[in-house]
Amino acid sequence: MSPTPRRVTRALLSVSDKTGLIDFARALVGHGVDLISTGGTAKAIAAAGLPVKDVSDVTGFPEMMDGRVKTLHPKVHGGLLAIRDNDEHTQAMAAHGIPQIDLLVVNLYPFEATVDKGASYEDCIENIDIGGPAMIRAAAKNHDDVAVVVEANDYQAVLDELAANNGATTLTLRKRLAAKAYARTAAYDAAISNWFALQLELDAPDFRAIGGRLLQSLRYGENPHQKAAFYATPEKRPGVATARQVQGKELSYNNINDTDAAYEAVGEFDTKRTAACVIVKHANPCGVAEGSSLLDAYQKALACDSVSAFGGIVALNRTLDAEAARAITEIFTEVIIAPDATEEAIAIVAAKKNLRLLLAGSLPDPRATGLTYKTVAGGLLVQSRDNAVVDDMSLKVVTKRQPTEAELRDLKFAFRVGKHVKSNTIIYAKDLATVGIGAGQMSRVDSARIAARKAQDAAEAMKLAAPMTKGSVVASDAFFPFADGMLACIEAGATAVIQPGGSVRDDEVIKAADDAGIAMVFTGTRHFRH
Repeated sequence: MSPTPRRVTRALLSVSDKTGLIDFARALVGHGVDLISTGGTAKAIAAAGLPVKDVSDVTGFPEMMDGRVKTLHPKVHGGLLAIRDNDEHTQAMAAHGIPQIDLLVVNLYPFEATVDKGASYEDCIENIDIGGPAMIRAAAKNHDDVAVVVEANDYQAVLDELAANNGATTLTLRKRLAAKAYARTAAYDAAISNWFALQLELDAPDFRAIGGRLLQSLRYGENPHQKAAFYATPEKRPGVATARQVQGKELSYNNINDTDAAYEAVGEFDTKRTAACVIVKHANPCGVAEGSSLLDAYQKALACDSVSAFGGIVALNRTLDAEAARAITEIFTEVIIAPDATEEAIAIVAAKKNLRLLLAGSLPDPRATGLTYKTVAGGLLVQSRDNAVVDDMSLKVVTKRQPTEAELRDLKFAFRVGKHVKSNTIIYAKDLATVGIGAGQMSRVDSARIAARKAQDAAEAMKLAAPMTKGSVVASDAFFPFADGMLACIEAGATAVIQPGGSVRDDEVIKAADDAGIAMVFTGTRHFRH
């Protein structure tokens, strides 16, 4: 490769997003660059009084088939692909009247945005760009000679180089732009292929591609020796990726991961029904509650495990108000995320300059479809989102004793929470608040005992006569394989149980529940979360 800067004598511009186009085109003309363009881009440049040649005048063919065919021509691709230092290539250009193109500026038809707004199948198809990706890939391949720009953010970098190098670009810049160009077409094709799979209801297409747009380069990953970055995918799901950060330090990898866990969990609670708060530490809820107000919900959630809540993430399902803001800022908190916040609440949080406040606009829909991804060595696990909601399940009472109305309300609450706690999961709940959470244990019995111990610690901190697990209900994310786990819950004071059922020993577990005089409900749905 030649390290010699390449002078830009001719540029082809064809953009759907015309942000900054005219200023960029004017600057190129100022550097003596001849402009070639297509369709609406050419009209916009000409309307600004700048000299521009239509691509049809270069190719000798008009745009045809509703613009589907305009740049797929040897006089375009030859100008992009010709190696300038190759005599055979330059002779072919001369023989066939192919003008060299030194700069390509293309941003693609807005396929992702068209899908996002719910357009028809036909409109989505028409917004699949063909000529654009072909030109981008050609220019990127020939980056030794050609610079390719795929978004307006890079206009200034090109202009800076032209100014610094007497109208030329460096190989270093062209390499960087080429790498970005291939990543952009890859992400574009990923969006199209995944959309097609969805239209065809293909759960397991032969190839699965994932594309993302950089949101933030992170200082490090889970640990300081790991490198990390945060990318946005085409899915427009309210949450940490779409939220506006009002204030606070830059989010870390662990902040993002924990905030996502918290906001997905609080999205389970209908804002029209009740206020709700989820406090998360290390991706697991350490306190969840519903209340008459956000303050009430926060205080109940905090009471579950105030020790773990220190340095945690607080997620709310309603607009953050001043009362809740004052209470939350009384202890060290890493992140607050809510759909919105009042100006008074924002001012209160502002007193804690490092506390991050994120406003997501709305809540994630717990019933929404979508895919989740997890990497393994040499592979990628893809599955549909766990969008099962306890309100939609057919609950079956399997014991002699029916749960009371209050118990059933708390059972549904506990199972809702359990969906967002790492397996094995045991949740004790009372009065629409968690009072003990056991997460991520290899044994369900251990989860039950850890949750009970957490409740005991909380009782001692609040100087209660007995832990709140006395008279509580309990939820298990998966079935009890033996009665021992459930008996540990009963020992802690639970009076009713909700679990999926489905064990070969269900009869033994049901008998043990009947012997203890407690109520048990089967959901038929498991909520493993690894």
